Amino acid sequence: MCGRYAQARNQHELQLAFDLPEIDEAVEAARDARSWPPLEELQPDYNIAPGKSVYAVLGTPPGEAGRGARPTGPQYLRTLRWGLVPSWAKDVNVGYKMINARGETVAEKPAFRAAFKRRRCLLPADAYYEWQLMPDEAPGASEPGTSPSTDPGHKRRKSKSKKRPFAVRYADGSPLALAGLFERWRNPELPEDDPDAWLWTCTVVTTEAAPELEHIHERMPIVVPRDAWDTWLDPASGIADLQHVMASTPVRDFDIHQVGTAVNSVRNNGPELLEPVQEDSEPGTLF
Repeated sequence: MCGRYAQARNQHELQLAFDLPEIDEAVEAARDARSWPPLEELQPDYNIAPGKSVYAVLGTPPGEAGRGARPTGPQYLRTLRWGLVPSWAKDVNVGYKMINARGETVAEKPAFRAAFKRRRCLLPADAYYEWQLMPDEAPGASEPGTSPSTDPGHKRRKSKSKKRPFAVRYADGSPLALAGLFERWRNPELPEDDPDAWLWTCTVVTTEAAPELEHIHERMPIVVPRDAWDTWLDPASGIADLQHVMASTPVRDFDIHQVGTAVNSVRNNGPELLEPVQEDSEPGTLF
């Protein structure tokens, strides 16, 4: 799964990293919040948790796909709230339960299938964090973290273990492009012409952990390799091509290292959270 990540690049740095066109301030000011997500200035965040606003790279709007009017690939930098709220949801807080979408079922699940078909995005990250479990009943032993959707004993296992955090990033320092989906939700309590009536949210698509990572956690976020950005962002891409992308996380290019337990608390933030520590350091409690 993916429940925390770091992203410190500013808008200009992300434009360069993802080959995005220059931002036209006049066009941005005229955009309708009902039809396309907003763009807000975000501060560097080394401990992004669900519910926070995050940068997202979007491609050609679904309505323009296939017309030849716009190129494929990264086109827009936008701001979304992490935790997807389906358009039909009655409670906006359901987003906190939808921070991840399983790649194996994303095309069929009612909460995600519409977004998977037409609204895919890339979520830039300097690194993502994952936690290995250290069972209290077996000092010195470790086991992979689990997901509540696949492990019936997840809560019990988590409550009886300490957590050892790891950071996963590209060895060359390039930004990870996490596979994401985005969706629009309408607040029925506000008038339609109120910009605040429209909430744009996102989720991270995950898959079974690669062998290099399965000792830490049973799941991992899908990282889209650079040569597959266009395919993932193109609303016209077919299911076979998308499945190929979801099986192409470039794990061999990753740097994986243990970090300090300060990252366990969402109250802590700063570049020091990404600093490697010795792997025999004492694990701590998550949250």
